[in-house]
Amino acid sequence: MSSDGNKKQFWKRNTAKVPGSIQHVYGAQHPPFDPLLHSDLMKAGNKLPPATPGKPKKATTFQEFESITSDAWDVGDDDDELLAMAAQNLNIEVVMETANKVIENHSKQQERQRHDDTTEFGQKDEDTQEEVAEEEEEDVEDEDADARVEEGDAISPDVSFASLSSPFSDGRLVKSQSEAPIGSPRDAAGERAALHRQQSLPHRPPVIPLVARMADQNTSGTPAMTEREASRLDKFKQLLAGPNTDLEELRKLSWSGIPRQVRPITWKLLSGYLPANAERRESVLQRKRQEYFGFIQQYYNSRNDENHQDTYRQIHIDIPRTNPLIPLFQQASVQEIFERILFIWAIRHPASGYVQGINDLVTPFFVVYVFEYIEEEVENFDVSSLEEEALRNIEADSFWCMSKLLDGIQDNYTFAQPGIQRKVKALEELVSRIDESVHRHMQHYEVEYLQFAFRWMNNLLMRELPLRCTIRLWDTYQAEPEGFSHFHLYVCAAFLVRWRKEILEERDFQGLMILLQNLPTMHWGNEEVSVLLAEAYRLKFAFADAPNHYKR
Repeated sequence: MSSDGNKKQFWKRNTAKVPGSIQHVYGAQHPPFDPLLHSDLMKAGNKLPPATPGKPKKATTFQEFESITSDAWDVGDDDDELLAMAAQNLNIEVVMETANKVIENHSKQQERQRHDDTTEFGQKDEDTQEEVAEEEEEDVEDEDADARVEEGDAISPDVSFASLSSPFSDGRLVKSQSEAPIGSPRDAAGERAALHRQQSLPHRPPVIPLVARMADQNTSGTPAMTEREASRLDKFKQLLAGPNTDLEELRKLSWSGIPRQVRPITWKLLSGYLPANAERRESVLQRKRQEYFGFIQQYYNSRNDENHQDTYRQIHIDIPRTNPLIPLFQQASVQEIFERILFIWAIRHPASGYVQGINDLVTPFFVVYVFEYIEEEVENFDVSSLEEEALRNIEADSFWCMSKLLDGIQDNYTFAQPGIQRKVKALEELVSRIDESVHRHMQHYEVEYLQFAFRWMNNLLMRELPLRCTIRLWDTYQAEPEGFSHFHLYVCAAFLVRWRKEILEERDFQGLMILLQNLPTMHWGNEEVSVLLAEAYRLKFAFADAPNHYKR
């Protein structure tokens, strides 16, 4: 079949008409939960045709950004050196060198882990040789396949950020060492094709929780902290214990990730929900929580009124689709909380009302504020075991912090979503500058950025990353000036270029769309997100103060 024929069939299967002149891909924002698709960790596609552009917001200068992020490179073992470098008056060479040190660190750690894994598997084979001869033979085949994948990763050329004119051109994001194929080679041909695009999923690991994993101390769980992690936690506690929290210092600390124990209070402060003055916080919390439940009494009973029933019906449909693989969000009491939060926000913001995709933005706040009351992992936690007052507090705090976030990106959700249109266009121009090969490859196969990046902007990459990664990402977004509205663009650019090798291997429109809508990040954790943010930081430094660099 021709390329045009494939393209038509692909969009015919993945589009649905909506009232008006704009045609949306239904799965772009809220794909229905399909067990067959989710069994392969697949997500629905997305597309939104262009609409009227809006007025762009003023960009934050790098000087403002740099002055509050002296520890932006807080990754790896050479923190002292990196922090010292960040404290200097930075120039482009220093920033480029520092970014590459972060990524080089990441590469060395992965090499050490690769050697350890090889030794461990060799010992395991020796111990079990006679007992499981047949299974060992299959393991050997799998390991050979892994070795071939890893060898390919090791020798693949790093991307060169040509537009940066720097001697440090090996700044490619490094593939995680745990990337390897999954699934049986005896699967059906269709499954094999899908699994080929999931090669970055772990091969033989324990099941990784979707919300958190024990290796990610800053996300969830209570593993033994390293000395460095304990030191960072002490810094946060000392800063938060003062009578007036220095928000600039708090942003510096938070840029590199926030320890789970202090994340709830830190998010509330950084979002502007709580005041810096410690004495006023309790009274502000009580007043805002009472105000929210006043809205419930005032508005929620109108959800079945004729002028509101369409909004409520759409919310009611979308809630079960919110993180359908995480049991926490399938509990009836949690879904009722989400319905109230979203309905009240929609009623109070008639300029945009409720738009599909906003429901996703509640989930990180809800999870973080649940952690304020529990120690265990949250994925399978039964919220009915919490006291009613705790649940009410979590609901109100989630509402207000989500509202603060949306205040900065509301043009993403007004009529024709001009904010998203503008950001997708900026992403296309930026990628054309930093990786012309990827840009031309997608042009050659007629892939429009709006067809995949609309969801990246609409859902802030929440459909592309596990929730644990979103929470870590939002630590930095909360600390970054205009993090959700401006810095997110550079994160999306770094994220796209991260998959350069896989993109260039696809040779048709449908293959590219399936890859871009189902990027294999299920195994990602704090380390991968930190490297992604380092790349985004470097891009922001090069382009934020020089908008003409977008254009040729």
